Amino acid sequence: MAETDHARPEGATGVLVLADGAVIWGRGFGAEGDAVGEVCFHTSMTGYQEIMTDPSFAGQIINFAFPHIGNVGANHEDVEATNPHALGLIVREDVTAPSNFRSIQNFDAWLKSNGRIGLAGVDTRALTRAIRIQGAPNGVIAHNAKGEFDIPALLAKARGWPGLEGMDLAREVSSTQSYKWDDGLWTLGQGYATHSANPAGPHVVAIDYGLKRNILRNLVNAGARVTVVPATATFDEVMAHKPDGVFLSNGPGDPAATGEYAVPVIRELLKIGKPIFGICLGHQLLGLAIGATTYKMHQGHRGANHPVKRSDDGRVEITSMNHGFAVDAETLPANARTTHISLFDGSLAGLELTDAPAFSVQYHPEASPGPQDSHYLFEKFVASLEKAA
Repeated sequence: MAETDHARPEGATGVLVLADGAVIWGRGFGAEGDAVGEVCFHTSMTGYQEIMTDPSFAGQIINFAFPHIGNVGANHEDVEATNPHALGLIVREDVTAPSNFRSIQNFDAWLKSNGRIGLAGVDTRALTRAIRIQGAPNGVIAHNAKGEFDIPALLAKARGWPGLEGMDLAREVSSTQSYKWDDGLWTLGQGYATHSANPAGPHVVAIDYGLKRNILRNLVNAGARVTVVPATATFDEVMAHKPDGVFLSNGPGDPAATGEYAVPVIRELLKIGKPIFGICLGHQLLGLAIGATTYKMHQGHRGANHPVKRSDDGRVEITSMNHGFAVDAETLPANARTTHISLFDGSLAGLELTDAPAFSVQYHPEASPGPQDSHYLFEKFVASLEKAA
């Protein structure tokens, strides 16, 4: 990263301090304070509120490549969890007054009320390019209305943070108790469908490693009844709910660390032939459970424009992705086949077992960037449970 001048420019009320010593000044907004984490970039043009509340972004500071973030304000519907999980965000342009009929709050006020820090006035494309070349760095984002910063202390904090590799964050963002979910998808003028689960539908137990609410809505929309259990739920605790199938959710952190307690449960589920569907971290954990390995990616995949090719018919889905780890396709066992491949870098984007009813994808079908290219996955999973019933 090029900028290393510690002298604060006039008017600077925010700063990003990277572990390599780079100091990037800007205008702070949202909450005051500082937060340390991994700095990653996201290419989506819309959906910043969903992105900020996605539990998969725990421990991360998001650099948005698209310059106009915050311009449609905020509302109570476009959230994927009760609270934001991303630590902060970096944007090119100052947040403007909201221009959207669904807005009920300025994005700056939303960040303040949720204790999240923003930094504007940054050359976000240059920062994106630096991350692409050098990898995702550790850093501290800080906001102080008076422009008072202790740069050496912030630098020490950035260098002292251990990084996401080896870090289990699923336990921190997961629900702490089981609960039922029966809300469906959103429609204009009506909002989210409530109490819409089919009472006679197959029962899906979703293991919450940091799941997004829209995944649950899509499972309900496909005809399932859903019960959510914590990330640390044991095999017996999962089976106590008498599931017809088990869903492995997305989530943050290193899959190998989460796998220490998650993989044994998944292996037991595979032994009894319980149908399994995994997304993102759930995909990685399924890979670990069958003997494959995962690795930390150089820059990760984060955006709503990622093309994925299906191995079966060659069709391409436009997908939403958000992951910094991946399953190594070269380590898949003989009883697993590749179902999807990223057309950006050839990395594994989906797998299916040939001797058990289990499959998974690395991307997020519920995020609907296609907009519905990948909804068939929920229908495929729930339909398989109905046939087995």
